[in-house]
Amino acid sequence: MIISNCDDEKVEIEVGSHFGTDQVFERKETLIEWVQNVGRNLGFIVTISCSDKVAGRIASASQSSSPSETSAETAESCVNLGLSLFSKGRVSYLNPQSFLSSLFSIEDSQMLCKLLVSVKDALRQFENALALDPNPLEAQAALYNKACCHAYGGDGKKTADCLRVALRDYGLKFSTILNDPDLASFRTLPEFRELQEEARVGGKDIGYGFRRDLKLISEVQAPFRGVRRFFYVAFSAAAGISMFFTVPRLIRAINGGDNAPDLWETVGNTFINIGGIIVLVGLFFWENKKEEEQLVQITRDETLSRLPLRLSTSRIVELVQLRGTARPVILAGDKETLSKTLLMAERFRAELVQRGVLLIPVIWNSSKEAPVERKGFGLPSRVATTLPSIGEDFEKRAQSISAKSRLKAEMRFKAEIVSPDEWERWIQDQQKNEGVNLGDDVYIILRLDGRVRRSGKGMPDWQQIVKELPPLEAFLSKLER
Repeated sequence: MIISNCDDEKVEIEVGSHFGTDQVFERKETLIEWVQNVGRNLGFIVTISCSDKVAGRIASASQSSSPSETSAETAESCVNLGLSLFSKGRVSYLNPQSFLSSLFSIEDSQMLCKLLVSVKDALRQFENALALDPNPLEAQAALYNKACCHAYGGDGKKTADCLRVALRDYGLKFSTILNDPDLASFRTLPEFRELQEEARVGGKDIGYGFRRDLKLISEVQAPFRGVRRFFYVAFSAAAGISMFFTVPRLIRAINGGDNAPDLWETVGNTFINIGGIIVLVGLFFWENKKEEEQLVQITRDETLSRLPLRLSTSRIVELVQLRGTARPVILAGDKETLSKTLLMAERFRAELVQRGVLLIPVIWNSSKEAPVERKGFGLPSRVATTLPSIGEDFEKRAQSISAKSRLKAEMRFKAEIVSPDEWERWIQDQQKNEGVNLGDDVYIILRLDGRVRRSGKGMPDWQQIVKELPPLEAFLSKLER
């Protein structure tokens, strides 16, 4: 019987069955290593007593499954142990006692052991790593994984603080935060939007890495902006140099004299130079403003791509996972309007499916409806709706041909949103950007590559959409990917 302490309460667990095996070990060291690994997986320290034949007595030789017992504790060992604990404990970050109280009965001791291997233990290891003078790579790993632990606990502020330090001091890529399924719940919190906005603007508190990445995307979408700005600066400099020589000529022309230049000609040249400088400087700042607007739009598109939705098979995915396989059409409005729109879309269902259209209805203020009381097994509704892709590597899934085929098979013309607040907030930001009144009925059509194709007030004309969008197998659709 093993006695473990969970939140100052003792829990008795029978784990003897876990140490039974038909495996034959050739060496004693191999057996001891296997026992230690089993203990490590169960989340406790294994102590082995051996006899000292030379002295004719029993000596207690303690061997620990923890790296700190077998060797000098280092930042690297703490990070590795923390990752091991995190990978096993993240299946249930809930407090073991509160989780057990929500169940009717548990007879499987292995489930109890897994609950004991909590993310809190991993969090402690990452904190230990930061206290052991880690190198930059180890510090980045410890801070980032510490943030993941806080994200599982729903603490957005601590998650953002850890990520902010990792971004500023240790070169963490913001794309890692955007892509990691373990941070899916954090990406639905206000703290993430604040962090994302800070990263977009850049600064000494968070660094400029994300802004550089956004600018690279911006340059791809507007490749000649840099060339135009170069010429604006060059021509402005030329006009300024011309002004340097024109001003003395203007003074001589005003004073008059035998060798004085023509006054009206000199005045004309002066105004041409001044006008040219004003226009070129204005164009330069206009280009900068357009770039900032484009960076905001790129950030908004990236935020949209991380919003979760539920397919017809009840599988929850992020919108980014549908890139290349679907053209999502987001419909926002009241329940009655959306019902009529979806009914009209059914008339063109075959044509729309052929073009990869996936309808995503968003009912205004749907999240404010009274929650349905849940009984029995299952996670709380908040946790269930904010963990869209936990434990799945969406990058590998998106790159897999078979997985894309599976996604196509699971898409059935319409999907259901998860985290309605986040969807409504994104749509309202889009309305502000387009100058549309908040709460108006709007639709947004996305391209196969995930960018916004077009948007408008009211509901779309399905017959016009069928004419506008090419089938998925068409050449134009391949270019759109």
